[in-house]
Amino acid sequence: MIDFKHQVAEALKNNIDGMEINDIIGMIEIPPNSEMGDFAFPCFKLAKTMRKAPNLIAADIAENMEKIAIFEKVESKGGYVNFFMDKKAVAESVLNEVNDKGEKYGGSDIGGGKKVIVEYSSPNIAKPFHIGHIRSTVIGNAIYKIYNFLGYDTVRINHLGDYGTQFGKMIVAYRKWGRKEDVEKEPIRTLLGLYVKFHEEAEAHPELEDEAREVFRLLESGSAEEVELWKWFREESLKEFTRVYDMLGISFDSYAGESFYSDKMDRITDMMTEKGLLQKSEGAEIVDLSEYDMSPALIRKKDGSTLYITRDIAAAVYRKEHYNFDKNIYVVAAQQNLHFQQWFKIIELMGFDWAEQCVHVNFGLVSLDDGTMSTRKGKVVFLEDVLNRAVEKTAEIIRDKNFGKDDLDEISKQVGIGAVVFNELSNNRIKDYVFSWDKVLNFEGETGPYVQYTHARACSVLRNAKVELSKNVNFEYLTGESAYELIKLIARFPESVVDAAEKYEPSIVTRHIVDVAQGFNKFYHDEHIIVENEEEQKAKLLLVDAARQTLENGLKLLGMAAPERM
Repeated sequence: MIDFKHQVAEALKNNIDGMEINDIIGMIEIPPNSEMGDFAFPCFKLAKTMRKAPNLIAADIAENMEKIAIFEKVESKGGYVNFFMDKKAVAESVLNEVNDKGEKYGGSDIGGGKKVIVEYSSPNIAKPFHIGHIRSTVIGNAIYKIYNFLGYDTVRINHLGDYGTQFGKMIVAYRKWGRKEDVEKEPIRTLLGLYVKFHEEAEAHPELEDEAREVFRLLESGSAEEVELWKWFREESLKEFTRVYDMLGISFDSYAGESFYSDKMDRITDMMTEKGLLQKSEGAEIVDLSEYDMSPALIRKKDGSTLYITRDIAAAVYRKEHYNFDKNIYVVAAQQNLHFQQWFKIIELMGFDWAEQCVHVNFGLVSLDDGTMSTRKGKVVFLEDVLNRAVEKTAEIIRDKNFGKDDLDEISKQVGIGAVVFNELSNNRIKDYVFSWDKVLNFEGETGPYVQYTHARACSVLRNAKVELSKNVNFEYLTGESAYELIKLIARFPESVVDAAEKYEPSIVTRHIVDVAQGFNKFYHDEHIIVENEEEQKAKLLLVDAARQTLENGLKLLGMAAPERM
């Protein structure tokens, strides 16, 4: 596809002395409406060096570009140079590119095979896979897909929370109040009940906390009974987690959790000691980070047990040595900002120059209508329940609207689960939000079902036309307002994918495919597509297919299905 922005920049460079092409490209804007052109260049920054008013600079530049073929016209207005591209040339370049690349449209090889690790989801073993985990899970999955789409060699890691003092609590609770048959019947709900009971009892009997710490110490030291129980809890939990991942269509390359690094931490603490980083503090070992305006990082407790931060450092060192990553991305809630700042700094102080390749992609919290979720109090919404209810609700809507009964179960899954995923990815990831059934299962407006239905509508148009697609069309038929606006939106899809990768922000793709869906529906409303004029119909069908392909590719990047019928 012709890089029209680059062509605008090249034309401008010939009229502006002393500016590099990349600087010019960075200044070029997309006007808020088509009446102001396809691209706009502000001249305000040039006023000082050119010693002339911005509107006069813009007028001079516009006048010198009147005879350049790629421009339909060039105007100056209010200190801006507005560029109107040759619509036919744009249509031909964009639609041929989509037709040639198909499911790869929007992707590229800019990653050049560089190794990128994305750690996401990472639920805690023996605890609920609740709605709070949806954010890390779907944001991480979308980031993985986006980077993969751009040619990076991407590795998906589910760093399971399968270690720590909470397992001491769980084992104590199971021994006191648990039954094997209950765990086998409903592992997570039963273990959650035991975890909640432990904390209720510990309020009246604080000695339970000491007992739990001792049990975890035995687990860390390899005590057979504790290890056997821990393995059982892990296996039963993974069965339930896998069921939810299957519903979401998500898989991982590695499930190496915290326990995987239990035999690798002595080496890490030895390295810290060699670097003079570890200090004794009330029997524990810390790294003093006050010089960097951070609180001390607790590396090892006074009883010798390790913490999250120790295991995260061990994991990062292992990953660098094992994968030799170019980027190591952690999709973890903003609550952990300090934790990541601390251990990133420690990695740097240990002498690892790859510390800057570690990136914390944070996100806002999910809360319930009546407050924040708490596993200790049993106050959670199970993610599996959310997904199942979304599927049931979708089936009801399809039946009520008489969309069709064919493949009802499959379409209900695709659209219902897609609605939940899209809801998570539709806003900037850093925003906190309140979980609401009404909002998640709203099928009106700028939602996942709206985009999926638009894709299905485009598929329906192509089926009903019963015409073989061809690139040999008359692109003059695609110069009308709604057709051209849709083409420009399709053209900007690859740019939105790159932008999403650079900012670790899947919502950029989400918002863009909403725009494409709206653009397609306006085109569908404004234009007759199945017409007697065969040449006109062929051209319009090529545009329909390009919109369909763009929506499909965008939905797949978000981890959603693109139904052909709804």
